[in-house]
Amino acid sequence: MAQKHPKGLYTLFFTEMWERLGFYLMVGILYLYIIDTERGGLGMSNASAGEIYGTYLAFVYFTPFLGGMIADRYLGFRRSVFFGGILMAAGYFSLGVRSMPFFTLGLVLLCLGNGLFKPNISAMVGNLYEAGDSRRDAGFNIFYMGINIGASISALLAAPLRNLWSFNTAFIAAGVGLVIGTGILMLNWKKLAVADIQSEANGDDFGMKQIFTTILLPAGVFGAVGYFVGQKLPFVINTIGPVTFAFIIGMLPIIAYFGMLVKKASPEEKPGLAALIPVYIAGGAFFMVLHLSGGLMTVFAENSTDRQAEWIPKATDFYAQKAMPSYYGNAGADLPRPDKQTLVVVDGETESMFGARILTESAAAALTGDPDLGVTLGNASTVAKDERFFENKVFADEQVKISSAKDAHGVTTTSVKVIPEDAQSTGSGVLTRAIDGKIVPVIPVSQETHDGVYRNTTADTPILAPGKYVRLVNAEMITGLLNPVFVVLLTPVIVIFFAWRSKKGKAVTTARKIFYGMVITAISLLIMVIGAKFGQDGLIKTSMIWLAVYYLVITMGELCLSPMGLSLVTKLAPKRLVGLMMGGWFLSTSIGNKLSGFISGLQPTAQMFTILAVAILGVAAFLYALLPRLDRAIKKYGA
Repeated sequence: MAQKHPKGLYTLFFTEMWERLGFYLMVGILYLYIIDTERGGLGMSNASAGEIYGTYLAFVYFTPFLGGMIADRYLGFRRSVFFGGILMAAGYFSLGVRSMPFFTLGLVLLCLGNGLFKPNISAMVGNLYEAGDSRRDAGFNIFYMGINIGASISALLAAPLRNLWSFNTAFIAAGVGLVIGTGILMLNWKKLAVADIQSEANGDDFGMKQIFTTILLPAGVFGAVGYFVGQKLPFVINTIGPVTFAFIIGMLPIIAYFGMLVKKASPEEKPGLAALIPVYIAGGAFFMVLHLSGGLMTVFAENSTDRQAEWIPKATDFYAQKAMPSYYGNAGADLPRPDKQTLVVVDGETESMFGARILTESAAAALTGDPDLGVTLGNASTVAKDERFFENKVFADEQVKISSAKDAHGVTTTSVKVIPEDAQSTGSGVLTRAIDGKIVPVIPVSQETHDGVYRNTTADTPILAPGKYVRLVNAEMITGLLNPVFVVLLTPVIVIFFAWRSKKGKAVTTARKIFYGMVITAISLLIMVIGAKFGQDGLIKTSMIWLAVYYLVITMGELCLSPMGLSLVTKLAPKRLVGLMMGGWFLSTSIGNKLSGFISGLQPTAQMFTILAVAILGVAAFLYALLPRLDRAIKKYGA
């Protein structure tokens, strides 16, 4: 089968694989990094995390709209992919520094880089095949499998990197992945010339100046006005929030541009461009659900799922996350609790500082200077390697800023940062205590947290030996590994199934495959409705089986929809507009992603999953009504 596809497919396969490794490694832990208060995260609220996560994913999929045009008109596909890779590598390395300015810079660089990289590498895959080539769908399936091999590897890397070191170390590893992917592109530069098709100029097309003045500038103005108005409307404030409202309003001029593009198209081009609009709607709705994986589903896995993992072999113990105090809030009485001597009761500020792996000199002195506590700040080498992530850096009191705030839902969060960002620590170490002749790390907690750990216990609840921890599966191992693994395993099955249908004379059209994908996606959400009900909407922990079944089902929907959407863009768009229309596909994904972020800032309840299922079924019904029109357009272009 490999010999039947152009050689360039496999170069693009590996380039994309490494890029996706970096992307999914980062996005799999981004939400956790923002909300984490125990492992060196930023300690923001869930609502704030949803806003940041959704805005990042929205713009990381919006910028391909511009990247496609830049490739079409100026850089070409290969150079666009190259420069995009360099920008993304720089973005990941920026996230490797625990600093809000570097955090913001990293996300901006990732959005810009992805804009150049993502639409154009997909367009190159399509350009490897002639119009009407029956291998094109299978080629995109193979390419899509490369994406998910990279995603699978990313989950296997992220967990041990942050278990042993930190979130920031994992982000740096993502940057290394981008360097490798860009290197593969450079080594095969000439081989890919056939896919770097020169754009066909058309005097009726918008130039970049016109695009800026008639699309981007209005979008910016609409967005600014939307944000201002959104701050004044109680309905907006209490629902989607001013930022999400501003983004949606800002998208209106761009949506209008695509409508005008269809209206002004020649009679030969108009049916294909018009047929892409419902495909964009289906893609946006689907990715709104799929990209809940890094947000809402990660929150469900982190807080509502029984992640005990005593089955992880001791030889790979770096894959077992140590349960921190927050894990016990809704745990059953049968879950072993930590020895009380490993927890030190402190004030809330010290607890927050320890969670950020930052201590003021006075906090460190209070902990280590009280003889009754028996706590010392020892060198990290005094504890086991897999406990060195407990290491804290000590700074002068005036260099540590602690701030608390309530979000729109009344939830109070405390963030800790060092000012100035480049301040040098005055020391570092792991807080330890000698218990029964053994030096073990201790965890400073507030009285409220301490009480929560032991609240749901009985006389029969097991107590762990000092220095022992409940072993857990990382949340990102569930939400980041299952989907890509299922993609790799199921891709051959789906390809063979549709090929078998074709041989039987009952071929499934590309448009109908997308419809099936939407229906299957709705079924996956109904599965989560049942799972959330069993967990009483987070009051008790529920089995990982529900997430496993959810990902199995939604992956089947994804394989019917996502590769086919990419394929249809390259089939129905004129060659001169392939990059732009591929950008349109990612624009629709961008809108879905912004909504995904908003949804992720809410709670993963049965009611939430029910609402999502109904919405997806509505989109499926809309698509079903348009199937005849889509099939005619596909037939017209011999795709």
